[in-house]
Amino acid sequence: MDKNSAKQLVNQSEQELESQYARLDDIALYNQQKVLDAFKQNAVQARHMFGTTGYGYDDAGRDTLCRLYADIFHAESAIVSPNIVSGTHALTLMLFGILRPNDKLLAVSGMPYDTLTDVILAKGKGSLKDFGVDFDHIELRIQDDLTPTFDFDAIKAQLTTNKIKAVFAARSRGYSLRQAISVEQIKDLVDFVKKISPETLVIIDNCYGEFVEKIEPTDVGADLMAGSLIKNIGGGIAPTGGYIAGKRDLVELVSYRLTAPSLGMEEGSYVYGYLPYYQGLFLAPSVVKNALKGSLLFAKSYSKLGFETLPRGEMPPYDVVTSIKLGSADKLEAFCGAIQEISPIDSNVKPIPWDMPGYQDQVIMAAGAFVQGSSIELSADSPIREPYIVYVQGGLTYEHAKLAVTHTLEVLDF
Repeated sequence: MDKNSAKQLVNQSEQELESQYARLDDIALYNQQKVLDAFKQNAVQARHMFGTTGYGYDDAGRDTLCRLYADIFHAESAIVSPNIVSGTHALTLMLFGILRPNDKLLAVSGMPYDTLTDVILAKGKGSLKDFGVDFDHIELRIQDDLTPTFDFDAIKAQLTTNKIKAVFAARSRGYSLRQAISVEQIKDLVDFVKKISPETLVIIDNCYGEFVEKIEPTDVGADLMAGSLIKNIGGGIAPTGGYIAGKRDLVELVSYRLTAPSLGMEEGSYVYGYLPYYQGLFLAPSVVKNALKGSLLFAKSYSKLGFETLPRGEMPPYDVVTSIKLGSADKLEAFCGAIQEISPIDSNVKPIPWDMPGYQDQVIMAAGAFVQGSSIELSADSPIREPYIVYVQGGLTYEHAKLAVTHTLEVLDF
C-alpha cells in the first residue's frame, strides 16, 4: 500500500474510534486520580527515591513503594521489587509462596503462558511437580465473537471432587486468538469458587491488565495477583521488577520465597534508587491509555483490510494486546520487521525467529525498546506456528503507535 493510501486508511480508522477513545480517556482520568491519591496518602517525598545497600533494613523507598501498590490495588499488602526479574518470576514466587506438597493447582483459563509450563510441570528443574504439587487445567469456552467464558460446569466438578488449593486464571490472551478476560469475569469466577469452596484461593496473572479498567482483580475478591513492572504498571520507565499484591498473610508467604523464611520483606536493598519506579507508576495510567488507543487503531485498520483481529468492533479492550491473524510466516516476519524499523532503538536490526528460553516454538520478537523486553513499549511478537497470529502490544505514545500502523501497512504492500 502506498503511503497516502495507508495514511488515509489510518485516519479513517481513527475517526471511527472517537467514542472508544473517549471511554479510554475517562478510564485513564479515573486511574490517574487513584494513583495521585495514593501518592498523597503515603506522603511520598524525595527521600523515598534513594536506594540502600547491604541488608536494606528500614528501606523507606522500598516499603513506601509497596504500600503505594497495595493502596492503588485496594489490597491488604503488596511486594514490589526490582529483584523480581520478570512477570514469570513474579508468578513463580506467587505459586511457590502459597502451594505446598500434595496441594492441587487448577488453571481455569487454559494452559498457562508458555514460560510457566516448566515452572509447573518440568521434571528435575525444581518445578511445582518436583515438589509434589498436582496440576490440572480447564480450557476456556470461546464464543463465536472470540469472547472467552469460564467453563463453570467443569470448575464445579473439580471443586466438588478434589481439594483444590488454588484456582489460577490469566487475564491476557497469551498466544491465543481470543479476547482477554475482564475484571467483571474475574469477579464472577471468585464468587463462584468461594461459594462452592470458600477455602480455595483465587490467584490471577495480571500481566498486561493493569489500568486497562477502573478496577483490578483485588477489587473483586482475588486473593493474590502478580505482574511485571516492564509491562503496564511500570509506565515504560521502570527498568526491571515485578509485584505481587493481595491478602496480607499470603503476601507474607510469598516474601519468604523472594528472600528467605527468616527474612521476608525485612531485608532487600537496591542501591540504584527507586525514582523510575515511582515515576513510572505515576505515568502508567496515561501510558496504558496510549497503548490501548494504539491497540484499537491496529485492530480497526487491519480489520478494514479483511484480517481477523482482536479487539474487534465495539469490544472494549481488556489488555494492551492486539491480535492480527496474518495467515503466513512471511507476512508475520515482514510485520515484525516493520515494527522494528519504526522503533526508536535498534531500528536497523532485522528480527528473526529463534529458540527463545521457555517457549515451545521458535519465537520472533520485534522490540526496539529503551528497556529490554518492555512490552508496554511498542512491540510485536509471535510463535512461528499456524495460523501465524502476530501480537502487537504497548506504545508509550499514541503518536508512535499511529506512525507504526501506517508503516506496517506500507511494508506489507497490500
